[in-house]
Amino acid sequence: ITCPGVLLKDKEELYLSVSLLGQCKKTQRVPAAFPLFFQEKLVFEKVFPDITDPGDLVKLLEFDTAVLELIQLVPPVGKILATYEKNTRDFLFPDPKLTCGHHGFNREILMKRSSSFT
Repeated sequence: ITCPGVLLKDKEELYLSVSLLGQCKKTQRVPAAFPLFFQEKLVFEKVFPDITDPGDLVKLLEFDTAVLELIQLVPPVGKILATYEKNTRDFLFPDPKLTCGHHGFNREILMKRSSSFT
C-alpha cells in the first residue's frame, strides 16, 4: 500500500482487514511506514448449493459487498485509516483494462481515507 509523502504520526503496527462472502480475515501486522508490504494470501471459499445458473450467482455477488480496511493498532480498539467498498462481483471480476499483466494478480484499487487519517 502506498501513500506518497505521508508519515504516520502514530507508530503502532497496521494490518489489512478484508470482508468478503460473509467472511472476515486479517493480514499479519506490518510496521507503520509507507509503503506497506503484505506478503501473504487470504483465501476465501464459499459454496452456493442452491445456485445452478451462473447468472444467479452473478446477481448474488452483486448484492454482496467486499470491504477492505487499513487499520492501525492505536489503543483501545484500533483506528481505521482507509477503506474500500465495492460489490463483490466487480471486486472479484473487474472490467478488463488495456494494460499488461495477469488478470486479477496485480490490481490497483484506490482506498478512501477516513476522517481520522489526517
